[in-house]
Amino acid sequence: MPDQAEQADQTAPDAPDTPSDQHPGVQANETVVPTLHCASADETLEFFQALGFEVTYRQTRPYLYLAFRWSGFDLHYSRPPEGLDPSREHTGGCLVMVDDVAAYHAALVAAMRRHYGKVLARGLPRITRYRSGATRFSLMDPSGNQIIFIQRDEPEELEYGGSKELDGLAKALDQARIFREFKHDDRAALRHVGSALRRYGNRAPAVDVGLALATMIELSTALDEIGDLPAWMDRLRGLDLTDAERTRVEAELKIAAHVRGWFRRLP
Repeated sequence: MPDQAEQADQTAPDAPDTPSDQHPGVQANETVVPTLHCASADETLEFFQALGFEVTYRQTRPYLYLAFRWSGFDLHYSRPPEGLDPSREHTGGCLVMVDDVAAYHAALVAAMRRHYGKVLARGLPRITRYRSGATRFSLMDPSGNQIIFIQRDEPEELEYGGSKELDGLAKALDQARIFREFKHDDRAALRHVGSALRRYGNRAPAVDVGLALATMIELSTALDEIGDLPAWMDRLRGLDLTDAERTRVEAELKIAAHVRGWFRRLP
């Protein structure tokens, strides 16, 4: 009888041919350049040049075509379809896979501050916030395209609804992270945490309550809806936390303070 190795050789399917197997001239070294819709050539040129992008091609007549390069990637733009509404932010987009997403965010934010004196964080164009440890952020251009910068080693799957290893308020906080960092939906995240705090707050560990309150303070600051902040801060001060737990909550509060600075114009 054949041994196990021989059986494996006999039953293992043949690897499918690659395009280069059939056509030697086809090599796995292609470069793909996205072509996005451009609602305003002037606004698009001004925005990307402000961020330090090189204009590698510019044509507005008889046809619109713009090309930009930054670091190692290119973005191209052409005329939009009739009736395009950039404010809906459904124009198009692309993914930029990088090794260190935090560094890219820092570079683009620094360029915004130099040119505009502030971070463009609301409306169009804008850049989304970045929290330490996050794996992505988005750059929204003037035409409503979403350019998403993603860490190469980002997990391939998300546990929508929160990690199955968590429950109660801790699980709700994990889902809020997905709303905030992957959907860029601060309002949905705030509603989700607020609802979970009302449901689980009386029986959740004090540290989870503190983290939930700190998260709500951050999100409401980002949304510029700060009417409930004094009450949340009073509740935070009344929690019985260990030193280690207090350090965790204070770290979240520092993010809220960073958000306040995020919207502040430089002097």
